[in-house]
Amino acid sequence: MKIEIQCFYFLTLLLLPIYAATALGGKSGGGGGVLVGGWQPIKNVTEPHVTEIGEFAVEEYNKESKSQLKFLSVVKGETQVVAGTNYRLIVATKDGGLTKNYQAVVWEKTWEHFRNLTSFTPVNA
Repeated sequence: MKIEIQCFYFLTLLLLPIYAATALGGKSGGGGGVLVGGWQPIKNVTEPHVTEIGEFAVEEYNKESKSQLKFLSVVKGETQVVAGTNYRLIVATKDGGLTKNYQAVVWEKTWEHFRNLTSFTPVNA
């Protein structure tokens, strides 16, 4: 009987924090925390650093594909904290006379001055 009670308390102490984190939706203290590893919207896509990431994505795509897209703007974006930051951006480009949108994912580690274009795919309107 004593072992059963100890097991009950052990499981309660083990599972309670997991339940609490799930019940709060991954938000600490219930107040708008960030879900670790989740994508978070970028509030200001006209911020210079976000624009720089968008320009980098188009330049890298042009190098890799021998294209000549011209960067116009970042339409919207999200970030994800990983070992660095992933930027998932919708970028507007000019291809000849046509305006086309692409989804670009760029992985950046600022402390290493590292950027990598992970993907660059057309967005269907």
